[in-house]
Amino acid sequence: MRSILIIGAGKSTSALIQYLQNKSDQENLRLIIADLNLEQAQKLAGNHKNSQALKLDIFNENDRKSAISEADIVISMLPARFHIEVAKDCISLEKNLVTASYVSKEMEALSEQVKSKGLIFMNEIGVDPGIDHMSAMQVIDRIRQSGGKMLLFESFTGGLVAPESDNNLWHYKFTWNPRNVVVAGQGGAAEFIQEGQYKYIPYHRLFRRTEFLEVEGYGKFEGLANRNSLAYQKVYGLENIKTLYRGTLRRVGFSKAWNMFVQLGMTDDTYTMQNSEHMSYRDFINAFLPYSPTDSVELKMRHSLKIDQDDLMWEKLLELDLFNKNKTIGIKDATPAQALQKILEEKWTLAPDDKDMIVMYHKFGYELNGEKKQIDSTMVHIGEDQTFTAMAKTVGLPVGIATLKILNKEIKTPGVLRPISQEVYEPILKELEDFGIVFKEKEVPYLGYNIDNVVG
Repeated sequence: MRSILIIGAGKSTSALIQYLQNKSDQENLRLIIADLNLEQAQKLAGNHKNSQALKLDIFNENDRKSAISEADIVISMLPARFHIEVAKDCISLEKNLVTASYVSKEMEALSEQVKSKGLIFMNEIGVDPGIDHMSAMQVIDRIRQSGGKMLLFESFTGGLVAPESDNNLWHYKFTWNPRNVVVAGQGGAAEFIQEGQYKYIPYHRLFRRTEFLEVEGYGKFEGLANRNSLAYQKVYGLENIKTLYRGTLRRVGFSKAWNMFVQLGMTDDTYTMQNSEHMSYRDFINAFLPYSPTDSVELKMRHSLKIDQDDLMWEKLLELDLFNKNKTIGIKDATPAQALQKILEEKWTLAPDDKDMIVMYHKFGYELNGEKKQIDSTMVHIGEDQTFTAMAKTVGLPVGIATLKILNKEIKTPGVLRPISQEVYEPILKELEDFGIVFKEKEVPYLGYNIDNVVG
């Protein structure tokens, strides 16, 4: 049997493993699910005859190399920073590798070695990055092949709560790593191109510069800029494009409310707070407000944020139980971001019967035969349950499909790759349709970068 080593048994692997298990008899596969948490690996392996769990500490070089040496192909579902050691072993042991993570500088530096050995290291093959790349390049290549010239590309993705589970004032719950949500946008200004001009949005303004978008059947959303859209000029071959913007989707009103935390400094992750393990939620909030011997924490908060007691913003803050003096942060040497995350997880964690939702929205503006045109493309996918979430499916299924295509030599180009070539995206997008991951395209009037649709 052909052996697939899956390193990492986190939440995004459920749909990946189910997909490969369902294909295992037909494709003659044996799955080795390796994780430091053997119980979690066993849970995902289940009682499937072609699956087995393996306890693996990836920092144990001998055990890591031993596991990789016995595989025909390796899938790394580890946190991105841990891929590189696995990648180096895959080169020395001549094994193909698949990850859902962004191509790091360290991974990119391995490209010539990977090519020289005829290996394929497929990266960025999850949802964002992944499905976004493939669905974008499919349309961009089609426009180019018809003789069109790209003028505008905007792309937005959001991991959100499904409408039937949307029951809080923020219209949001954590559907992926909460830490990444809390610190999103930090570390530099958002960079993009608008009508030929380079634009920058510093972090303290990021959540007040949003664009409105509407998805048929699902209502209105807001998009806020990702940190660096400019990197996609070269990746997508859009060096001469006039507008290039990538962003994150939230329900309308989220960003304005989140900006309250940003302005008070509660999302800062650069320093630790004294006595944080014993600090109450109320004490945490008060730590960012001016001293007053007479005013309450609530009153100081409203004054600092310039919001009234009957303001929806205030209702959103109350809903989070921020002023509770009996609940503690409970984290030693917590940063403000870590403390805020602890508070939010209590209210924004998906309930057992909740469902999540992935929404993707692309805008393609182009010129063909002297006429400016635009195609809007949207995809919405709703999860089944807490195991087979929309996030797990849109991350895991492309990884699984790509792995089989490489194993079966249907994807042949060697190197450190992203899924941006027709050889990769055509068959994978076609198979994803069988799982309900489908893009709907619509021709709309070309508006360019619609400034009337932007807040802030």
